[in-house]
Amino acid sequence: MGRRVPLRGVIFALLGALAVAGVVRAVYDAHGALLTLEIVAPIGVVTVLASEWIAGWGGLRRRFGAVAALAALALAVIVALFIQIMFVSRHDALMTVLLVAYAAALALWTSRRIGRRALADLDAVRATLTEVGEGRRDVRTGLNGDDEIAALGRDVDAMITRLDREERARRTLFAAVSHDLRTPITALSLLATAIDDEVVDAAKRREYAARMSTHVRALGALIDDLFELTRLQSDDLTWTMEQVRVDVLLREAVEAMRPAADAGSVAMLTELPNELAAPRGNPEQLQRVLFNLIQNAIRHTPPDGSVTVRAEGVDGAVVVEVADTGGGIVPEARERVFEPFYRADAARHEPGAGLGLAIARAIVEAHGGAIWLEDAPVGTRVRFRLPAERPAGRPAASAAR
Repeated sequence: MGRRVPLRGVIFALLGALAVAGVVRAVYDAHGALLTLEIVAPIGVVTVLASEWIAGWGGLRRRFGAVAALAALALAVIVALFIQIMFVSRHDALMTVLLVAYAAALALWTSRRIGRRALADLDAVRATLTEVGEGRRDVRTGLNGDDEIAALGRDVDAMITRLDREERARRTLFAAVSHDLRTPITALSLLATAIDDEVVDAAKRREYAARMSTHVRALGALIDDLFELTRLQSDDLTWTMEQVRVDVLLREAVEAMRPAADAGSVAMLTELPNELAAPRGNPEQLQRVLFNLIQNAIRHTPPDGSVTVRAEGVDGAVVVEVADTGGGIVPEARERVFEPFYRADAARHEPGAGLGLAIARAIVEAHGGAIWLEDAPVGTRVRFRLPAERPAGRPAASAAR
């Protein structure tokens, strides 16, 4: 299939020829204008058609050189025709030819200079991408400047940085999954071997079977959390969204978690305003966020401590806070607590795979909100923000256990 005629280029060449002829008509006469148009227009159209043909050549280096040569040739032909038709004297003709040759040489040198630098930058981008494709993540284009190729190089460098960060996170994730799977699987293997060897009595077998069931449930919960986190991060969501009474969700979550708090001698408190906007969301998923945050707070709060659940309207949004009076989070862990499988060393003895906060963040962000750690003089304060749409009436504020 042949190339299409570049109509815009042809029209541009004809309009340019008419403009030149118009200037000649204004300065000299109609005959000179017509003669100019007859010379310039055909050469302009041929040059445009030739440039379209050159644009299909294989390499940019050949294209840069061919375009410069084409421009110089078009100029030379135009000058030669004018010299012949206008009966220019030998002296004037020689001077004109020399000036045209000099201008053509400058054009060729300039195009080669610009082309060489642009192509060198493109070679740097291509070489970097080739190495990235081979698995390297420690390479960068190193391009500087304000042109489009330098901007492309910076985009490539940013992409490599993201790939490197994601691969590190993936390796950490695999290591964490392996760690959290190894313990229950090893325990299951030992228990199964003990039961199979028939070296224990029936009572022990029942005990071992119960332990195996516990490990199986833990593995099932881990797999469910992994699946849920993957689904959330891939935006594969089919939630039913509605106006959510945040105060109702908070009271239900607090009451559901109160037995766990009582078992640990932890006071559960709520601080809710009389008027609170109603964000649009999925009640079950938001309830899951609250359960995760309150459960974490209770788990890390010592006896006679307290967990306080608050909510307030801020700049057209609802901000929910879960605060505890526990030991807090060490500064070096604050930036990573919402990462999958991350747990501070001090909390490694605690149950769970470290996915609760990661799932909470994914759910909140899927609702268009944000979740973060607020500075706290004592304990930990986790806040999340949900965009709100309209106010809703609320019963009187509640408090205390």
